[in-house]
Amino acid sequence: MCRDCGCSLGPAATRAPLAAPTGVAGKVETIEVITAILGENDRVAAHNREHFDQYGVLAINLMSSPGSGKTALLEATIRALGGRLKVAVIEGDLATENDAERIRACGVPAVQISTGNACHLDATMVHDAVHDVPLAGLDILFIENVGNLVCPASFDLGQHRNVTLLSVPEGDDKPAKYPVMFRAADLSLVTKTDLLPFITEFSLERARASLRQVGFGGESIELTSRGGDGFDAWLAWLDREVAAQRERTRRGETARPQIQPEGATLHAAGHRPVR
Repeated sequence: MCRDCGCSLGPAATRAPLAAPTGVAGKVETIEVITAILGENDRVAAHNREHFDQYGVLAINLMSSPGSGKTALLEATIRALGGRLKVAVIEGDLATENDAERIRACGVPAVQISTGNACHLDATMVHDAVHDVPLAGLDILFIENVGNLVCPASFDLGQHRNVTLLSVPEGDDKPAKYPVMFRAADLSLVTKTDLLPFITEFSLERARASLRQVGFGGESIELTSRGGDGFDAWLAWLDREVAAQRERTRRGETARPQIQPEGATLHAAGHRPVR
């Protein structure tokens, strides 16, 4: 599906121009191509981060599977902030402007990136969108990535922090099934907790254990977009991160999130099933 991260470099015929169809040499060549792609992406990402740091803007990459509640979280966050922090959003989807329209309805600038058949955002897409974002006077730029639990973790967009959502309807084993995504997170949000009384198969304890199992070392917050204690903790985390970004800006420093490039490389190379 994705022409950038290596998904299209699998066994399909499109792989032929880049690597030999079989053998170790073909795999090595494919990995070299992906390494070059990631290297160029990192160069543009660093340039994006310079833009954000120049204006003292905290850039947050929101990642999750489709339907976990990223846009609903942003809508509720904008309402809860009440203009106390100035926010803008870059929306990533394969098609439609639906999510950007929802954010604009909240009175916040939103730029839609339609990726076509690409299953994640990359730094160049974000760079193009940033030219339409009013960075001056902004506190937070949310980048809502394409719904996907694999590729977004492998691409630096220029953000300072990664936030990964896990919704109750998805099941508590998602971190174990998609370790690269959750290992890349600085903050994990368990969303739609208001459904816990109805989805008894989901265990918060198992979800927390699954996060620890994959090496996630950040903070975890359980919430619903309808408010409550968890939402207050989310807003407090944002306040702390905005303050930290302002201090970094004052000192001429920056922050870079945990990027997991092995996700793209391993996918492109093709790995054998573990038995």
